[in-house]
Amino acid sequence: MRTESGHDLRHHGDAEVRDDGGSLVDLAVNVRADTPPLWLREHIAASLGGLAAYPDGRAARAAVAARHGLPVERVLLTAGAAEAFVLLARALKVRRPVVVHPQFTEPEAALRDAGHPVGRVLLREEDGFRLDPAAVPEDADLVVIGNPTNPTSVLHPADAVAGLARPGRTLVVDEAFMDAVPGESEALAGRVDVPGLVVLRSLTKTWGLAGLRIGYVLAAPETIEDLQRAQPLWPVSTPALAAAEACVGPRAVAEAAHAAHRIAADRAHLLAGLERFAPAGLRVAGPARGPFVLLRLPGASAVRRRLRDLGYAVRRGDTFPGLDEEWLRLAVRERRTTDGFLHALERALTD
Repeated sequence: MRTESGHDLRHHGDAEVRDDGGSLVDLAVNVRADTPPLWLREHIAASLGGLAAYPDGRAARAAVAARHGLPVERVLLTAGAAEAFVLLARALKVRRPVVVHPQFTEPEAALRDAGHPVGRVLLREEDGFRLDPAAVPEDADLVVIGNPTNPTSVLHPADAVAGLARPGRTLVVDEAFMDAVPGESEALAGRVDVPGLVVLRSLTKTWGLAGLRIGYVLAAPETIEDLQRAQPLWPVSTPALAAAEACVGPRAVAEAAHAAHRIAADRAHLLAGLERFAPAGLRVAGPARGPFVLLRLPGASAVRRRLRDLGYAVRRGDTFPGLDEEWLRLAVRERRTTDGFLHALERALTD
């Protein structure tokens, strides 16, 4: 799906590892590589005996509400965060939606598919892709921003994001990667004091459940009701509901918190390794706080092709509004995989 600016908003990291990319080491997709853990797979498998019955999401919804200290009326379960963007685009009556870029392109794609003209606020590389609240038009009645933002890996201050709220405005904050941030610092999930706030969470990233499709929306009860009316009946499957209930429980929250610290250490190792390529013009956006990093590199398109020949898939950056062909996104992996990638990158730059 190309817009007037030429960006393919429907291109996602999984395209890099489909078909002939299936044998590549995957640094293109932001799903943790060591998941789902055995205990979660077994929990999901145990739910299969109930497939003859229609899904009942009440327990999972209550578990999500308890996880964030909210009443169940403020929770909606969805088939991944992507479904939530479609529901928002179809259910909300907005006149001037604005998407803060560079960021995940599905919100804009969903809004355009629903017939909305979409405005863009492009954050600047020279500012470290940090949020400039003054750049958001005052008359925007829907604002979408990611935190931490995909693909820039920038973590915006919660106060700055919350400061975008206005009377009559819906503020959508995509926190799909927030549980990969130690302490979930700067999270708005669970806040009820920000008018018009809608927080989206995904359980597919940290838990490696992209194939199961499970996420949720946190918002005011009247917004949840509007979105629910736009959903089909039984939108979330029984196995996905079982996963949701498990992934927001105390054991899983503690495991995700531990994983967030491990990701931070693995990211530091990757960033340290990338420093040696500075003479080749490589620059990393940041400071990076997500489970991925964004880098700028002259000739990045050719380097990406050479990396494929060497067995590594990385995410092209030019499909994100605000970026061009010199940008690449890398998923953070454990050190052995990172060391192999750094060796391949050295070859790709010198061969």
